[in-house]
Amino acid sequence: MVQADFRARSGKAELSMNNQKDTILITGSSGRIGYPLAKRLAESFNVVGFDRRAPSHPPPSAECLYVDLTSDESLRRGLEAIREMHGNRIVSVIHLAAYYDFSGASSPLYDEVTVRGTERLLRMLQDFEVEQFIFSSTDLVHAPSAPGKRINEDSPLQPKWPYPESKVKTEKVIHAERGKIPTVILRIAGVYNDLCNSIPLAQQIQRFYEHDITAYLFPGEVTAGRQVFVHNEDVLDSIVLAVTRRKKLPAEVTLLIGEAESPSYDELQRIFGHLIHNAEWKTHSIPKLFAKVGAWAQEKLPLGRPPFIKPWMIDLATDNFELDITRAHTILGWEPERSVRDTLPKMIPSLKADPLAWYRENEIKPPLWLRELASPVDQAKEIEPHELMRLGKEVQRMITMPNTMAMPKPKEMNMEKHDMSKMKDSNTMVMPKSKTKPKVKSKAKPKAKSKSKVKSKLVRHAKA
Repeated sequence: MVQADFRARSGKAELSMNNQKDTILITGSSGRIGYPLAKRLAESFNVVGFDRRAPSHPPPSAECLYVDLTSDESLRRGLEAIREMHGNRIVSVIHLAAYYDFSGASSPLYDEVTVRGTERLLRMLQDFEVEQFIFSSTDLVHAPSAPGKRINEDSPLQPKWPYPESKVKTEKVIHAERGKIPTVILRIAGVYNDLCNSIPLAQQIQRFYEHDITAYLFPGEVTAGRQVFVHNEDVLDSIVLAVTRRKKLPAEVTLLIGEAESPSYDELQRIFGHLIHNAEWKTHSIPKLFAKVGAWAQEKLPLGRPPFIKPWMIDLATDNFELDITRAHTILGWEPERSVRDTLPKMIPSLKADPLAWYRENEIKPPLWLRELASPVDQAKEIEPHELMRLGKEVQRMITMPNTMAMPKPKEMNMEKHDMSKMKDSNTMVMPKSKTKPKVKSKAKPKAKSKSKVKSKLVRHAKA
């Protein structure tokens, strides 16, 4: 990764100039979409990645540069490096870099990174021969639909929180600033992969695994409200198709990228209940007002880790999203090859095999009882994108092996550490009271246990 001085790459630049491969620029190249996309495209293109985060293992054959989209100077130097290494022609700019969080609060970074960063990039690209500009937007820019009614690219826009609002603003900027550059806007649904890596799905799984009380409750009718998902590999397929068909696409085109079938919250609950606890799961409906009060109280209480569910999310819980992906199929020849229903059984084995690694990979703070079972080295370790891809392949291999990933029956599962009756909150565990010692019939004093035996017993209890 390079920040300012590109002179060290002069030898590699001469080699690239002699290479006849076309050049592709990917912003956000170290992200969950950008990293595997760069690796895939590097087989056929000169791939240059812009990002503020340096991957420890850059994709093979990809030039990864440190570039800050909020800085004129940083972006100018990054583009000049492309010109020096690969010339003035870029066949596709795949713009994935953006700011987001799930706090629901407005942040100046939405405007600085997503909106103005895109505007700055497009203006500086006018000096290049750019054949295509692809922007990753979100299906959440649309207004929710009535159950059974599908949303298409011409459906009304109604973003309800800062993240999709920033995408709507950026789409308008792209239309105004693109010049002669053809553009593709991909409104992508909630992305997941075989290890999960979907914030809402991961949080739902976490609540189940910890027997959190919110795993049993839902604000409103549990069968109402559907969210659209799409596998990361299917997203990569759509982007690759957009690149390969760039000369046949309209000058401006917007496409919805997501699965045609959207599971309800209740369906997801039942699936997770079976996969995680091998039990029929009953989710209880509660009034939204009660849910808001509960979410507000969780924010105020010192629980040791911030709750995911915020009061503003309650009103959105029953929003219904079902997509019509006809246009993507017609224009790109794309349709998803995977489904969230079929992938959910692949997510849980990795959680059960190594809970701490699963929590870390999905960027969830583990509960206290899980942190106490892990070594400080394990808690500090981060999983890099290349390790994530390797782990995903390993989990997939384990799943396909017969009789190796059978789920334990409820009687075989040690649920003591998850028992809600023994927990003050989701982070603090109350140890069970010691049983009353039986009366000793013999007057003889019992032999004192050795310190080594006591220590061994404590270790066994901690592992239980």
